[in-house]
Amino acid sequence: MHHNLFSRGIIAVLIAQFISALADNALLFAAIALLKSYSAPAWQIPMLQEFFVVAFILLAPFVGPFADGFPKGRVMLIANMLKLLGAGAMLVGVNPLVAYGMVGIGAAAYSPAKYGILSELVSADKLVKANGLMEGSTIVAILLGAVLGGKLADISVSIALISVCGSYFLAAIANTLIPRLPIARPDTKFQPIKLAKEFFEALKVLSLNKEARFSLIGSSVFWGTGSTLRLLLVAWVPVALSIPDLSMPANLSAAVAIGIAIGATLAANFISLKNINRVLPAGILIGVLIMLLAYSTQLYTAIGLLILIGAAGGFYVVPLNALLQARGHATVGAGNAVAVQNFFENLCMMVLVGLYIVMEKNNVPVVTATFTFGCLILLAISMLAIKRLRQK
Repeated sequence: MHHNLFSRGIIAVLIAQFISALADNALLFAAIALLKSYSAPAWQIPMLQEFFVVAFILLAPFVGPFADGFPKGRVMLIANMLKLLGAGAMLVGVNPLVAYGMVGIGAAAYSPAKYGILSELVSADKLVKANGLMEGSTIVAILLGAVLGGKLADISVSIALISVCGSYFLAAIANTLIPRLPIARPDTKFQPIKLAKEFFEALKVLSLNKEARFSLIGSSVFWGTGSTLRLLLVAWVPVALSIPDLSMPANLSAAVAIGIAIGATLAANFISLKNINRVLPAGILIGVLIMLLAYSTQLYTAIGLLILIGAAGGFYVVPLNALLQARGHATVGAGNAVAVQNFFENLCMMVLVGLYIVMEKNNVPVVTATFTFGCLILLAISMLAIKRLRQK
């Protein structure tokens, strides 16, 4: 255990995480460009997300124990190699949906290891700072990844995919520089049925806990919204703003990420677990802003609205995560809480993106779809807020 925040291990983790997250986000836009180059039907673009999250949903009970049963640096290495395999498959002509699903398996395995490893590398008093560094570098990686992915895919899909493969390879090299840590739970036996039972037990406990349930539903609606909005932008930008290239939707999804960073910073300063209900108006605002966005036709208006959507989202979701970690820690353990949260968030993404696919297949105009979507979020979070305030 190092007391130094910038030990070799932490720096290796941060570099690996940064490059891997950058590649994840660039890959989405490369995959979209690939589908467009095949003249695939429009509904296949949101379908990419469905193939990606299915691994998170199915593997939710197992990835945490897997991360704890081996040295976490090695788990991250294996996960990055799986992502590399998926991106490589896309490059050599495997169906983009299937290949992106393979990347999803790597991403699902990667997630618990990257968070779990921090508590093994730094002392408890540095953990919040280490998490902050991880979150901060991830947000920058999401921004850069989306922007670069869109730019490269506009130039050439092959160049974009080769760059993504190269990035995963670099991330894997960084993973090998992480010191070999002792295994968190050396006695872990991989018993799928037992693990599934434990997972559903934790799911039950958290679902019955008022605070945890509020946090789970609240944050899931937000992440489901985020992933659907990113895909909606790909269809919305050419129609609403008359800009045909892929860089613009990528840049606009980066505007949302900038907003999230602003909102998260504000939340850190103004919200504590005691006054957490203050985040509810921000959540409701997300729906209103998306409804306004649907009908905007000016690029700068759209950028402004998307930064605001992100800021409202960051302000709303960060305290909810903290609430869940606190409740999880007190009931089923922090690791189990994160696993349940991942399961709910990805399920919500699947449902909301699925809804968008249905609209797309039924030729609902994208402006109408975006507006409907804003209404839905407004309704969902308002209902959550009313229920929450009645309980008090």
